[in-house]
Amino acid sequence: MFFAQYYLDCLSQASYMIADPTTGRAVVVDPRRDVSEYLADAEAHGLTVVGVINTHFHADFVAGHLEMAARTGAWIGYGRRAETEYPIRKLAEGETISLGDVSLEIMETPGHTPESISVLVYEHSGDTVPYGVLTGDALFIGDVGRPDLLASAGATAEELGAMLHDSVQNKLMGLPDEVRVYPAHGAGSACGKNLSTEKQSTIGEQRTTNYACAPMSRDDFVAIVTAGQSAAPGYFSYDADLNRRARQLFDPAAAPRPLAAEEFAERRAAGAVVVDARDPQEFAAGHLRGSVNVPADGRFAEQAGTVLAPDAELLVIAPQNREEEIVTRLARIGFDQVVGYLRSPDDALTALAEHITPASRLTAAQVRTALESQNPPVVIDVRNCGERGENGFIDGALHIALGELPRRLDEIPAGRPLVLHCAGGHRSSIAASLLRHHGFTDVSDILGGYAAWTLPNAPAAA
Repeated sequence: MFFAQYYLDCLSQASYMIADPTTGRAVVVDPRRDVSEYLADAEAHGLTVVGVINTHFHADFVAGHLEMAARTGAWIGYGRRAETEYPIRKLAEGETISLGDVSLEIMETPGHTPESISVLVYEHSGDTVPYGVLTGDALFIGDVGRPDLLASAGATAEELGAMLHDSVQNKLMGLPDEVRVYPAHGAGSACGKNLSTEKQSTIGEQRTTNYACAPMSRDDFVAIVTAGQSAAPGYFSYDADLNRRARQLFDPAAAPRPLAAEEFAERRAAGAVVVDARDPQEFAAGHLRGSVNVPADGRFAEQAGTVLAPDAELLVIAPQNREEEIVTRLARIGFDQVVGYLRSPDDALTALAEHITPASRLTAAQVRTALESQNPPVVIDVRNCGERGENGFIDGALHIALGELPRRLDEIPAGRPLVLHCAGGHRSSIAASLLRHHGFTDVSDILGGYAAWTLPNAPAAA
């Protein structure tokens, strides 16, 4: 059997290709939108992709089913409850897909979404125990899929949680211990709250170590899996809907073009939003006024989708020679309105010097001193709830997680100095730039974040 896992760190997203080398027939499960890697692998191993399966309507990325089908002629499969604008093969409980000696069997595992399925993989036709199970977002390593996302429109978290209880506790935990578990996401994904950094596990290991796989009543299960979930990034509902639609295909050859400084400035003046993907310190040293800082070295796509609108025209400033990478990462979440980028950002920013401004980043000591002044700043904590519970918080800080910030701007006091912080200074730079973009003027963030705030014997400001 040919079996490959493809893992995308930026989105903590896993996809798979399974094939029978004898027949050359292959199926790709949960592909991302830029499909060249799968096709290159198939060609290198003499395989033909005959089918594409999505385990559910993904909310955190735009799946590459349409691109794969267009390039290979493969059918597109979903669980039987799925409804789409394009032709699909509806896959029901127990249905078998033969690739030769290798075969796949569908297991309906609703709960994260109503149409969710898992895919059992059999290496040989006579096997009674599956080689593994691709669990999509039903079962993660260390967690289960959250049942409260907007991707599940039309059903409540409690209703979906009850479905998930049956899917996890009865169906998936009903498999033999030795069956390998291959989920669709890992640590960092907002599709769950306790995901492991491991890329695979076994049913037996999850049975003994995963909190949600321990035997419990349906009510207890629903309560525990819905508690403490972080705010879903703003783009999740957009992507879940886009994955149902007959949308435009991603074409890496039709990338946005580099723009001269003058045209870039004209587009910006006309209302395009500048996404500056440089490091926060570079951004703080000097950036185009009103730019939103989403650093490339991090969870760029997810964070861009959190603070930007999917229909906005975007202009990109990227670290040198990473422009096309940034455009592709935006396309993976369906943000296709990139009109251009600066090819040589350092030279171009020099040419746009009249529009350049620094960003205020304060040390923890400077913030302590400011809090004792006659006009103390409002401190805004943009970490998730779980981080505050585990690590503590600054007394009196207004808590608005980064994922909630774009829709809670009206809660931020106008006319007051603002100081934002996260854990280490990455998300706070994003949040502070977003506030400046929306017209807040006296905005700083804490250099080093809450980690710097809690250092012992932190020196007082001079």
